Amino acid sequence: MPDLPELSVAELTHVLEDFTRMHIRLPAERRLSFTTLSVLHTLAGGGPKRLTDLAAGEQVTQSAITQMVTKLEREGLVERRPDPSDGRAVLVRVTAAGAAIVEGRRNERTARLADLAARLAPGERAAIAAALPALARMVELHRTGEGVAGADPPSTAGGHDDEP
Repeated sequence: MPDLPELSVAELTHVLEDFTRMHIRLPAERRLSFTTLSVLHTLAGGGPKRLTDLAAGEQVTQSAITQMVTKLEREGLVERRPDPSDGRAVLVRVTAAGAAIVEGRRNERTARLADLAARLAPGERAAIAAALPALARMVELHRTGEGVAGADPPSTAGGHDDEP
């Protein structure tokens, strides 16, 4: 069996940071702030959320998320509805217009990444394909808090299944 390359976590971190910055900026349509896009992606991927859960998941203050949701609501991208399990609370959900932004950005990213991938050598494309299950597993480990010494499972309130 051939020797497998040793994983450099520092190199992985650096490459993922660079890739994430590129990935976030790929779509050229409708420029929105990172936090705004994150809120839309969170709601589109994880369903309606209470403001407190949304604030915790997005790592912003209650005041900041309230202002953002108010702005997004005025733009028709989210809406507030009463929480059926607690009449005092509201749930924020993405509207069809907000979901269309998320889907449009995903489609544009897919097309642009397909173009970049087409420029790679076959071996490079195969290496990326081979890495996908391990990267997906890392996301799952983070999501559930498995294997993280002394860590509580992270809140799924922000549920970044679909990052901006």
